[in-house]
Amino acid sequence: MNISDWIEHAEKQFRTADLYYGHGTDNASDEAVWLVLHVAGGALDGSFDQWHKKVTTTQAEQIAELIKSRIVSKKPLAYLLGTAWFAGLEFTVNEHVLVPRSPIAELVLEQYSPWLNPEQVSRVLDLCTGSACIAIATAIHMPNVSVDAADISSTALQLAQRNVARYGVEGRVQLIQSDLFCELKGRRYDLIVTNPPYVASEGRALMPAEFQAEPALGLYSGADGLDLCLRIMLQSPHHLEEDGILICEVGESAERLAAILPAVPFLWLEFHHGGEGVFLLSQEVLLHAADNIAALIEERSRVG
Repeated sequence: MNISDWIEHAEKQFRTADLYYGHGTDNASDEAVWLVLHVAGGALDGSFDQWHKKVTTTQAEQIAELIKSRIVSKKPLAYLLGTAWFAGLEFTVNEHVLVPRSPIAELVLEQYSPWLNPEQVSRVLDLCTGSACIAIATAIHMPNVSVDAADISSTALQLAQRNVARYGVEGRVQLIQSDLFCELKGRRYDLIVTNPPYVASEGRALMPAEFQAEPALGLYSGADGLDLCLRIMLQSPHHLEEDGILICEVGESAERLAAILPAVPFLWLEFHHGGEGVFLLSQEVLLHAADNIAALIEERSRVG
């Protein structure tokens, strides 16, 4: 069988299985291409054209085993391959970090323009960094920027360190173990970008099996998914420069966030390549909203 044959075979197997797509691909066809080309050593940037190249016996065995593992385990393919792509870059991943899939990648590639002037950005914080994909991609696409990458998980940071070393950005990406801003006292940034946990814990049991394979610490944030987001909104203005901005992804919790803070003028960003639930707020707006946010957090703690 050649590469094209194996892709067709994998796709058929995936289509008859109860699989969820959303961890690097969104359909069975793309998942099959990713799996087969990864094993065969084919480029994943759209340039591959050797579809009739024969697959070796060893490669065929690897492909067949990966197809079986994907169907039986229901784990995201990225975990089975140990790799995922973000902003045009390949990152090592494992089950201690979420699979990179944020639409923030589009902002990174655009150097966060027009929301910031790239030439005037010197310090960035990637909060809840996980694999450090946002931090590293930002450093690579903005070579004059220094990035702090913070996460509460020591195991996530161990994986992140491998990615930092892989791209040789140790001098500009600093990994910090911190519960949000606890270990960042006195540090200020032109941009805080974060993809924190934002899934409602109430719906955890209903999540597809692929999400169950990811670390709960990186997914769930209180009954409605907004506990950490609110803390970030309250604390971030004290770590932003006067003209700094916060960019935060809250995904499916976007409507709930807007509903509980109706006076906050969220700027919801639009993406050319899909994705939603990412807002932008300036330091000034966050400061004005601080009292309302603090009161809301206090009210929620009493209810909880």
